[in-house]
Amino acid sequence: MARSGAKRRAGGSTDAAHDARTRLVKAAVEILQEKGFAAASAREVAARAGCSQSLVFYHFGSVVDLLLAALDSVSEARRVRYQAAVDEAGGVAELAATARTVFEEDLDRGYAAVLVEMISGASTTPGLGPEIARRIAPWRDFAAGAASRALAGSPVDGAVPPEAVAHGMVALYLGLEMLANLEGDRAPALAVFDQIDVAAALLELLGGTRSDET
Repeated sequence: MARSGAKRRAGGSTDAAHDARTRLVKAAVEILQEKGFAAASAREVAARAGCSQSLVFYHFGSVVDLLLAALDSVSEARRVRYQAAVDEAGGVAELAATARTVFEEDLDRGYAAVLVEMISGASTTPGLGPEIARRIAPWRDFAAGAASRALAGSPVDGAVPPEAVAHGMVALYLGLEMLANLEGDRAPALAVFDQIDVAAALLELLGGTRSDET
């Protein structure tokens, strides 16, 4: 009986630890979105999460590592969403439309703000910049795969290395998100997407990249 009770206590402790970590990460995301990097202190995050401040350091080691965990959480959620959207896109035009949709979702739900704030914090936090760059790198791989599939059979297929295309796509996308978030105006970014839609439609007309032709 004593052994069974010990297992329950151990399991309860594990569940409590997981719950505390989850609440701290969620609180960190919210503070980055609402108040910015400078306001994301251990005290502020713990208060929002309803946790002891010491749990920030117990579970994450530092406030910076907690904020990186918050960025990881948002990034993973968006990766799943992006992958599902890309898998449903049938060609260049649909892929361009998908990019526009998820771009607006990122702004509407505050996901772009998390990355913007983390990048802003990198200017005053030693070692943070390389960590953010390391987390952006997989998005280039993702973009390279999406671009290769979408452009297969098009007039520009193989004309430019996928890695270069992916780097440009990620840089453009992040730049548009950052400007739209900082300026509070997404109209200029959406105008860029309008031009991308036109270019994508032309590629399909010229090269037959529609899904029903492949």
